[in-house]
Amino acid sequence: MRAKTIINQKQLELTLNRLCYQLIENHDTFENTVLIGMQPRGVHLSQVIHKRLQEITGNTEIQIGALDASFYRDDFRRRSTPIEVSGTTIDFLIENKRVVLIDDVLFSGRTLRAALDALMDFGRPSSVEYLVLIERRFSRELPIKADYIGQTIDSVVSERVDVQWKGDHGKVILTNIE
Repeated sequence: MRAKTIINQKQLELTLNRLCYQLIENHDTFENTVLIGMQPRGVHLSQVIHKRLQEITGNTEIQIGALDASFYRDDFRRRSTPIEVSGTTIDFLIENKRVVLIDDVLFSGRTLRAALDALMDFGRPSSVEYLVLIERRFSRELPIKADYIGQTIDSVVSERVDVQWKGDHGKVILTNIE
């Protein structure tokens, strides 16, 4: 199977705008809300969303961070190659804050489980929400559900979903990895 574009640049723009307005609807001024991108691929998405939220709301005080949960994964010791750590940058308190974790693709749910464990090292938020650009149905290993979903797709395990960025613009590709 060749690579197939499942979300083109125009569709991605519309999806990102919809996600931003859903966040605004639920978080209003973002006074008590922080955005945290999950390393490695959720960080760029969180930066794009952060920039759009600032443009739409005029609020330049929305806090953003990056979380690497590599060492919290249940499979990090089982890998044949050493794990690549991307780094965590959370230079604000999350205690009693509303946290929105952001990632590009929700597949098995294991990355989010690890991220929740890692997040607790920084305090106890009042709530945690999960935003994903792509939700892959039929692949969940854990009972995890996103609160904000850009698009849901049906795919099999032998297919890979890649979000490809060029600056603030991008597209989503589905390829067969067999």
